[in-house]
Amino acid sequence: MQSTMQDVPLTVTRILVHGTVIHGRAQITTWTGDGTPRRRSFAEAGARATRLAHALRGLGVAEDDVVGTLMWNNAEHVEAYFAIPAMGAVLHTLNLRLPPEQLAWIVRHAADRVVIVDGSLLPLLAPLLPKLDCVEHVIVSGPGDRSVLADCHARVHDYEELLAAQTADAYPWPELDERRAAALCYTSGTTGDPKGVVYSHRSLYLHSMEINSAATFGLKQGEICLPVVPMFHVNAWGLPHAAFMAGTSLLLPDRFLQPAPLAEMIERERPTMTAGVPTIWQGLLAELDARPRDTSSLGAVISGGAPCPPSLMKAFEERHGLRVVQAWGMTETSPLGSIAHPPAGLTPEEEWPYRVTQGRLPASVEARLAGPDGGFLPWDGTSAGELEIRGAYIAGAYHGGADGEPTRPEDKFSPDGWLRTGDVGTITPDGYLTLTDRVKDVIKSGGEWISSVELENHLMAHPEVAEAAVVAVPDEKWGERPLAVVVLRDGHSAEYEALRAFLGERVARWQLPERWVRVPAVPKTTVGKFDKKALRRQYAEGQLEVTVLPPVRAGE
Repeated sequence: MQSTMQDVPLTVTRILVHGTVIHGRAQITTWTGDGTPRRRSFAEAGARATRLAHALRGLGVAEDDVVGTLMWNNAEHVEAYFAIPAMGAVLHTLNLRLPPEQLAWIVRHAADRVVIVDGSLLPLLAPLLPKLDCVEHVIVSGPGDRSVLADCHARVHDYEELLAAQTADAYPWPELDERRAAALCYTSGTTGDPKGVVYSHRSLYLHSMEINSAATFGLKQGEICLPVVPMFHVNAWGLPHAAFMAGTSLLLPDRFLQPAPLAEMIERERPTMTAGVPTIWQGLLAELDARPRDTSSLGAVISGGAPCPPSLMKAFEERHGLRVVQAWGMTETSPLGSIAHPPAGLTPEEEWPYRVTQGRLPASVEARLAGPDGGFLPWDGTSAGELEIRGAYIAGAYHGGADGEPTRPEDKFSPDGWLRTGDVGTITPDGYLTLTDRVKDVIKSGGEWISSVELENHLMAHPEVAEAAVVAVPDEKWGERPLAVVVLRDGHSAEYEALRAFLGERVARWQLPERWVRVPAVPKTTVGKFDKKALRRQYAEGQLEVTVLPPVRAGE
């Protein structure tokens, strides 16, 4: 029997039109840092997206051409989010925190014809342009020193002047194949060259629907979303697209991602939910502890990108009444992979074992655990294996470059097409995922595995520890042993022996680190995760002042 349903393509264009017309009164508020935020309705942003599409077409941008954005979280970036894919081109968000050479490599690999750049980021882009022959046009948004582009081979345009010169007539949005490319984002490249993930119109549409589900983020009309997660990484976790679909207003922090301005904008603008990485929330917690603000509007603080220490979650709840909800995902997963909502009907105390997991996978994502022998492990809550996933918005390959076919490295994709996440974990019979480590970070000591994440979470529960990272280092006797890297809170001076004793009350004695080092800050990746590769390199090169404690003896 054949279906009798209409076959309507699921495209970013439909999200744009829906948000502009149905939710036209919803607002995009861009924080400026001077007390006068810029406000723009969805209807106004949609009209400006139309002008931007006309402008790009006038510059020669055709379907499937790639347009890069080197921008902060602001209204102009939202306009690019919709105009570029809706006209049939490909939105390529550029990570402004990458090393310059890596950023240039990505622009060349993607073959960006146009780059829309925030004026404040011109000092970053200008030195790279001589190496970027593919870039024909640079569009500058906002104030900045444009003299640095004086010798630029590309044509330079002002964003506002370009839009003002366009007709207000509706853009003839093409009827696109929902499976064609809509957006492109590269992984952070912590191992080897960055890898490009190409999102389709269909995947963005379906991911937006999943984000809006009550089982995940549950965006609603009349509420306000504050994406602290950068718009240059994984489409700001899909929040701008989902907001236009749901009618949720957006509060965008622009470049003001520091704890003090975040606290001020939460108090003044009253967002109902926010999302970012744990390092952002650690800074905000310290700010609120030192200078309390009214943050009662926040119904949920979504934490993702790295494991959220339970101690951080409890501190927010006990001291500020804010509920932190842990989520997990990757560039390759658009990124929602799972979210830790506990089962209904539990007491707050009964909820905690569920809230500190990575949570359940939504209906759009399937999972399995691969064992070391090539078989698959049961969902029993104890059998640990590498997480493999598949789904409608999960990557099945990487971008092969301007002239290359998509690539499917064996270490990233199984023979039957599942994504190998590189995360080691367990899944309970009712589907709660707990990640114990990254495959590359797990510590293999004397034939047993030690979870670096578990040690980090326990250390960060110590009242004198602000940050803690644990990495594997070579050991002649055991093969590998954990190195504990700690950042102490201001004014504290906890001894290593005391920290190890604290750990000894929570993990098996044989897992306790002998090697300890204190640093002013743990190095971070471009997306705010602990950079364990950098720590291992610093240790190998002798850059860390390591203290070695005597091994714990049996019976101690």
